[in-house]
Amino acid sequence: MDAVLFDTHVHLDASPLCENLEEEVRRAREVQVRRFVVPGVRRQGWPALMECVRSVAGAVAAPGLHPLAAGEWNDEAAARLSVLLSDPLSMAVGEIGLDALVPAPSPEVQERAFRGQLRLAIEAGLPVLIHCRRATGRLMEILREENAQRVGGIFHAFSGSVETALEGVKLGFALGFGGPLTYPNARRVREVLRRVPQEAIVVETDAPDLSPHPLRGEANRPANLPLIARKVAEVRGWSMEETARITSANAARVLKIF
Repeated sequence: MDAVLFDTHVHLDASPLCENLEEEVRRAREVQVRRFVVPGVRRQGWPALMECVRSVAGAVAAPGLHPLAAGEWNDEAAARLSVLLSDPLSMAVGEIGLDALVPAPSPEVQERAFRGQLRLAIEAGLPVLIHCRRATGRLMEILREENAQRVGGIFHAFSGSVETALEGVKLGFALGFGGPLTYPNARRVREVLRRVPQEAIVVETDAPDLSPHPLRGEANRPANLPLIARKVAEVRGWSMEETARITSANAARVLKIF
């Protein structure tokens, strides 16, 4: 395959990837995975995140607070994030959103952090990487209320309905397809992939999490991205070269990387 793949969501700064980063990146490049977006999770991890992307050619950062770390959001965190977003390697804000699968932080705390980070992203003109579990309706309301279509972004690990997917596309968002697409019983996400316009499709690993079939149970790695791209190709009726070209061009457009 001549065309390169773009991993739009990979935690290169997380264990175990960070412990053998040079080898993980080498293995990824051997299978034509050449570009990486590394999202933030917790505030204390932001320095390591920026150090990581500076050390990996083709990597860019998406600093931010995961909804499970929303309790860390305050004026000081906002000021620090604003500074990070001025770094040329910061190409998005992420991963941010809502997660109703957990009892804490509370929905109110998550929403406050989500809105604050959306506003910083819009101010900086940067797209956002969205994390959403069991809170799709409320999340879509907030995106509309905050005019998130001004920057768009990527719905990471999209698992919603076709209707939600198309609504997100109208707001300028691409959909990230990862390991769950390859699972034998993944009927809904494959139907979404079949129905959305090709310009809304990007691929991701979410390594070290969400390993694709047949590697579930193992730590995921960016070198596994071709397994996901192969399933995208199968569902859409594309060649692997077309899949790499289309999804990488989509990622570059949404993230404004040219």
